[in-house]
Amino acid sequence: MKWFFLVLLLIIGFYYFAPSTPPLSPPQETEPKDYMVKEPKVESGMLSMIGKTERDVKKKFGSPTRIDASAYDYEWWIYNRSASTYFQIGMMDGRVVTAFVCGENVNVKPFYIGQPLQEVFKTMPVLSNVEIKLRTGMYRFELSEQDYASRPIVKVGNVYAQLYVDRFTGKISSIRLMTGEVFVKMRPYELVYRGSLPNSAPLSSKQQREVEIANEKQIFDITNVIRQRYRVKPLRWHEEAAKVAYMHSKDMKDHHFFSHKSPKNGDLKDRLLAANIKFEMAGENIAAHHMDGIEAVEGWLNSKSHRETLLSEQFTYLGVGVSGDYYTQDFLRLWK
Repeated sequence: MKWFFLVLLLIIGFYYFAPSTPPLSPPQETEPKDYMVKEPKVESGMLSMIGKTERDVKKKFGSPTRIDASAYDYEWWIYNRSASTYFQIGMMDGRVVTAFVCGENVNVKPFYIGQPLQEVFKTMPVLSNVEIKLRTGMYRFELSEQDYASRPIVKVGNVYAQLYVDRFTGKISSIRLMTGEVFVKMRPYELVYRGSLPNSAPLSSKQQREVEIANEKQIFDITNVIRQRYRVKPLRWHEEAAKVAYMHSKDMKDHHFFSHKSPKNGDLKDRLLAANIKFEMAGENIAAHHMDGIEAVEGWLNSKSHRETLLSEQFTYLGVGVSGDYYTQDFLRLWK
């Protein structure tokens, strides 16, 4: 009876599809923006690494902890030696074309993790649309009001900085840096263009699975970075829970549904028990149609129920499963 009662404590997060709270609004302008802000300059931090060579990166940071595949023609060099210094560098053709920073002690001037968004709006030109000219054509991205408030863009020299905002605190949660070419390939906002549209190279089934595994690892890493930022103990990887999470993501992708309850395999409790995982408490976050695992985590962070699951002190283990652009996190507290 005690076991049955505890199973009933199962925590199921609601899926992230649209924000559950209104986005932060940019400040009202009472004078032309040109008189209020100055265009930022590339300084000596991570922004200065865009365009640098592999040799330059290794000289500055050493060898990466691991190298992950991506769906966008670059490889992620992962530097996850500590939560406070976590970053990823995207290498393509021997040069840095993108970077992602969520460690609080990484130099990403003129920005910083934990920076209030209102400070950015007051001191830098935040773009409501982004125009990029490449050899292949002209590309114009239109940011919605939600985009502008929760993942705005600031151009610094030739680098585009996408600022992910924690809407519950109004501060920068993480930063993605991109060249114009990478920006166009990833297409993070609504796009109109003239010319031809550059696409990433198609992936074989083996390459696709490598990208999915990379996203699984990065979701796990970034989740722990965020937990430690909020003084919550990091989670340990649970391989069997990861298999359950992957099968649920694959089930959703293959059968075109988006729900915690599978028509064939049931809810989280059913799926964990079918895998013979003995748990005291469990929770689940799911997401779909994000361009990578980074965006999935930032989406969960900005949804109240998902955030509560992601930051819960009750859980000690995490399994992550990714299939295509479907993402599942299964959290556990095991029997002692």
